[in-house]
Amino acid sequence: MIPVAFAASLLAMACNGGSKTQEPAKETPSENKVAQPSNDSNIIELTANDQLKFDKIELHVKANAPVKLTLKNIGTMPKESMGHNFILLKDGTDLASFAAEAVSAPEHIPANNPAIIAHTKLLGPGESDTIEFTLPAGSYTYICSFPGHYMTMTGVLTAE
Repeated sequence: MIPVAFAASLLAMACNGGSKTQEPAKETPSENKVAQPSNDSNIIELTANDQLKFDKIELHVKANAPVKLTLKNIGTMPKESMGHNFILLKDGTDLASFAAEAVSAPEHIPANNPAIIAHTKLLGPGESDTIEFTLPAGSYTYICSFPGHYMTMTGVLTAE
């Protein structure tokens, strides 16, 4: 069997007529991007995709000021197989235990779990949700709690 990446590159070459001219590379979401507060207003836009990635793994906000966070699922796979959410957790939360609890929870968000500071709803392709919260100074972990996603869809939000 031909590896998928190799087959895709052969197909791309065939569709391009074998030309070696390439278009400029388009910017793709990078897990190394850092979101700074927009004009000191604590407004953050975050995306999640079908490759199990948030577009930012570090977020920075002003402490003790309202934060407005919008998560958008830019993927195309169905919510039932590739839904995404944003869950902000208290420092020291055991991620594996939390994720195990989330597997069987409605929308994969454990009800009344004291580790949850804020969360969006579970999103399907093209959907978005906006939440607001306020944090004291500190560092907080955020994850997607869809089964299996927390291992690659994890980041840190720092309130300063």
